[in-house]
Amino acid sequence: MYTVPDQTGRTAVVTGANSGTGKEAARRLAAAGARVIMAVRTPAKGERARGEILAQHPRARLEVRRIDLADLASVREFADGVLSEGPLDLLVNNAGVMAPPTRMTTADGFELQFGSNFLGPFALTLRLLPALLAAPAPRVATMSSGTASYGRIHFDDLQWEQRRYSANRSYAQSKLADLVFTRRLATIARERGWDLLSTAAHPGYTRTNLQTAGASLGRDKPKRSLLNSLPILPSQQAEQGVEPLLYAATGPDAVGGAYYGPGGRFGLVGPTATARIPRRALDDATATRLWTQAERLTGVTAPQ
Repeated sequence: MYTVPDQTGRTAVVTGANSGTGKEAARRLAAAGARVIMAVRTPAKGERARGEILAQHPRARLEVRRIDLADLASVREFADGVLSEGPLDLLVNNAGVMAPPTRMTTADGFELQFGSNFLGPFALTLRLLPALLAAPAPRVATMSSGTASYGRIHFDDLQWEQRRYSANRSYAQSKLADLVFTRRLATIARERGWDLLSTAAHPGYTRTNLQTAGASLGRDKPKRSLLNSLPILPSQQAEQGVEPLLYAATGPDAVGGAYYGPGGRFGLVGPTATARIPRRALDDATATRLWTQAERLTGVTAPQ
């Protein structure tokens, strides 16, 4: 099991920290000494998760704050609170929604998966950059997915307004966008001389409520996503699935722009290894175009 290095004196924001990989990331970062801001959409669920972590680690420094990544006003309000407090050492973009059965939209009118999984984290990261760049060795670690390997960025229809909506392909687009964003941020950091490490990870096939929460939206009964309904595939619990993300966030040898995931069977389970980056995530023109589009859609730009 990956051992998180000492995080004493560091402050981390973890989105989606009330369950699954987000909760496990918050627990292990706090256990290593970090002050962790648990960024959650539903504070009551966040407080329950905080209590469960404190039962294991009574000295953990945990704060629950609300953010809705599907609402850019909420993102701005959350970021303003963090910016008022000084440097931020680590941002873990973990939260997301997976495969809602019908096309839904965010508060700002974006397709839900593209908005929540990519545009929300994009806006949050850029808004928090002043606090991150004020820290001595800041990192941004963003959760992608193995589905990015078959994702496509549909610049002609990013919001799935014209083509027939596909829950799985829309999810894959959003997760490919996260990976493209990670690498573009790493490039910008290098070009501008920022001491900022931007990394990405995927959890393989990790069993969490992500598989039911998104697929059950708009339904009376819970339903599992098609992407994770194959019992023959090897799978693992959140304790193992979070490890690539934790390595991306804290590993002493993690590399900017790199991608980490499970190194076992089919890349679905096992200890952390460097993951293969899909060809579509390596295209610089795509990265520049996506970044420009995201700035336009969110109204948020990076500091020079």
